[in-house]
Amino acid sequence: MYSNILIAIEHSDADRTVLEHVQQLATLTGASLLLVHVADGWAARHHEELKLRDSEEIKDDRAYLDRVAEDLTSRGFRTRTRLAMGDPATELVKVAREEAVDLIAMSTHGHRFLNDLLRGSTADRVRHSVDVPVLMIKAVKVHERV
Repeated sequence: MYSNILIAIEHSDADRTVLEHVQQLATLTGASLLLVHVADGWAARHHEELKLRDSEEIKDDRAYLDRVAEDLTSRGFRTRTRLAMGDPATELVKVAREEAVDLIAMSTHGHRFLNDLLRGSTADRVRHSVDVPVLMIKAVKVHERV
């Protein structure tokens, strides 16, 4: 069914929800996991063109991806990581195509901010731009769990 799943990682509590769900799916299908985080701050968006050094935020994002990947690998999952920089929706679509994934899993937050109204949410923009299924999982806040 699925052999190569891209998991969009936000570096937030929302990651826990999507990771729990995708681990179950990957166990059933034997899929490898590609963890992708898109750094989208000013330094990240201009990193290449200005030949900037990695900011502390970018270093922290890399370390976070590595920690999550190490945890998943220790649980028996084939896991790779990729840190992209720029607009999250654009970069997720680009990586999905480059890596020939057959499923994209990402969390949603169930609310819309002004930016979402102007440009659309990242999840909506991704799902309208790819030819593979997009699994959108509503992020569960830690205090909402029973």
